[in-house]
Amino acid sequence: MNKLVKEFLDYLLIERGLADNTIVSYEKDLQNFLQFLNKVSVKDLEKLEKEHILAYLVHLKKMKRAAATIARRTAALKTFFNFLYQEGYIVNNLGENLEGPKKEKKLPDFLSVKEMDKLLAIPQLNTVQGVRDKAMLELLYATGMRVSELINLDLHNLNLEMAYVRCWGKGSKERIIPIGSQAVSSLNTYLQWGRNKLLKNPREQALFLNQHGKRLTRQGFWKILKKYVKLAGIEKKITPHVFRHSFATHLLENGADLRVVQEMLGHADISTTQIYTHLTTKRISQVYNDAHPRA
Repeated sequence: MNKLVKEFLDYLLIERGLADNTIVSYEKDLQNFLQFLNKVSVKDLEKLEKEHILAYLVHLKKMKRAAATIARRTAALKTFFNFLYQEGYIVNNLGENLEGPKKEKKLPDFLSVKEMDKLLAIPQLNTVQGVRDKAMLELLYATGMRVSELINLDLHNLNLEMAYVRCWGKGSKERIIPIGSQAVSSLNTYLQWGRNKLLKNPREQALFLNQHGKRLTRQGFWKILKKYVKLAGIEKKITPHVFRHSFATHLLENGADLRVVQEMLGHADISTTQIYTHLTTKRISQVYNDAHPRA
């Protein structure tokens, strides 16, 4: 069995050209399987049956291995047995129809309304950078845009009189998102004063500019956000995407329709948006337990 695993790993390296780290991962997973087979006294390929593979997967579950780990090891076994079958080492493909557990969807992190208010209050409005940063953060929270969408905005994408922004998401899909009054106010201040101070080339159309007068980059925004998170004393692991999660969660908590939130986020499938309902349901349960006299 060990010789077959070695041959399989060579096949992955030479014929499929997989990365070293991927091959090491396959090797660890298959060695773990062989150790289990050794414990149940199955040392020869001829004695191996599908029941042994299923018993191994049950064993992993009993050992409380993470769903992602079991899914990865199942995939490794399927690939391994498919190789053995194609090479003629086994008559029946023992890995066929093997199904690992579905990976659990991790609930996204988000900021509470209080934490968001605290963060948005940090930028200093007596500096050019502070005015710009305030406008960016307010717009990001007001719309739930991805950071890539935010930094790619041009001046003509913004209509403050009608209070909306036009952006392009994944697959170059256009969507129009309304902007709240606080974001409109911050953007007006930035456009009337801050942006002109940063502007170097009058032809530059980017909405948000860095200190060199060019379009702000994703990395530039990330550095700015980390600075404000630290100043706000927020200890959660915050990424730019947390603004998107907070936007969706706060809307749903306050009664927004799921389909409307889906449209504003630019999700093609509503199942992607539905993950936020787990957060709001959890919040409802918490409120119930805190408020009901017999909870």
